[in-house]
Amino acid sequence: MRITHEADYAIRVAHYLACANDKVSAKQISESTGVTLRFALKILRKLIQADLVKSFKGVSGGYMLNRSSSDISFGEIIEAIDGPIAINHCLTAEFDCTRVAQKSQCDFRRMFAAINKQLRDELYSITLDKFVS
Repeated sequence: MRITHEADYAIRVAHYLACANDKVSAKQISESTGVTLRFALKILRKLIQADLVKSFKGVSGGYMLNRSSSDISFGEIIEAIDGPIAINHCLTAEFDCTRVAQKSQCDFRRMFAAINKQLRDELYSITLDKFVS
């Protein structure tokens, strides 16, 4: 599993919003994080859909976190951008294994599932407030 550039940038955008602790424009976010404005807007839309960020329209509009930085984890941000965390394709619902009759009988899948759970738990334990000074 590799975290995409988009998820990496989303963490940076969320971190910037956590540090700002106020409404900020997409332009400010872009300039401060080094993410192009177009890409920042795409990321912000996904974070809004995931209910992690809220937007305000109008002249004094902007973006801010929808919850406290202590309530937003890296895992949530990554899954909002990349979808469910899965270190192997056999862990996804749409995968049909040709080697065993039932996925639950596969030793490899069980091992991958255990590792995936540990990774997911770790990413969900890391919250934005740990990086806000």
